Amino acid sequence: MLEAQGSNHGCERQAPTTSPASSAGHAVEVRPGLYLGGAAAVAEPGHLREAGITAVLTVDSEPAFPAGAGFEGLRSLFVPALDKPETDLLSHLDRCVAFIGQARSEGRAVLVHCHAGVSRSVAVVMAFIMKTDQLTFEKAYDILRTVKPEAKVNEGFEWQLKLYEAMGYEVDTSSAFYKQYRLQKVTEKYPELWNLPQELFAVDPTTISQGLKDDILYKCRKCSFFAQNAVPSWVPLTGMVNSVRVVDG
Repeated sequence: MLEAQGSNHGCERQAPTTSPASSAGHAVEVRPGLYLGGAAAVAEPGHLREAGITAVLTVDSEPAFPAGAGFEGLRSLFVPALDKPETDLLSHLDRCVAFIGQARSEGRAVLVHCHAGVSRSVAVVMAFIMKTDQLTFEKAYDILRTVKPEAKVNEGFEWQLKLYEAMGYEVDTSSAFYKQYRLQKVTEKYPELWNLPQELFAVDPTTISQGLKDDILYKCRKCSFFAQNAVPSWVPLTGMVNSVRVVDG
């Protein structure tokens, strides 16, 4: 069996992993051609090739394959993310779901992994099966825990997946739900922004049209930043989401 090497990659614990469904080691097959695992699953790229896995989605603090690593024909996507509740995974879900879907449509087997294989990678695979099968968060979670009992997404990812479901399984940046989410992320980073004068803001009409009666959003008169009830500040949202990188071997 392979052993994971190196740092903890932003994850506080390494859960025990087994691999009855995959000769790649330390991975389980969630659906035909869709595998879920931890860092040990990519420790030996040759085992991936032998198992027929030619697409790898890494959700971790660093890529699984440095430049020039891997093997010919390998397609990879790296999404930088820590296993912390405050991590913004929601903004990456559409890209991740599209990567998995395209790879499978091309007949590729796909491995989605993080470091421990219990939170970040589980959240991404849940988003994929939620969208593909139009499942609720709870149903998708039950399915994942059937094949991987140790699966446990952190509370922040759980909330983000429920927002993903509420937005119709896609990230709708015009949605009042998404604006609330971005507001929370900004104010987590800049808590002092709650103290600006309310006259800088006007009520966002989409709040009412989308039924958020108790959580009124305010739009900055000078830009597109939104606040909830009490008003935070003018803060541009550009640069808030970490980049992702796709590599074709």
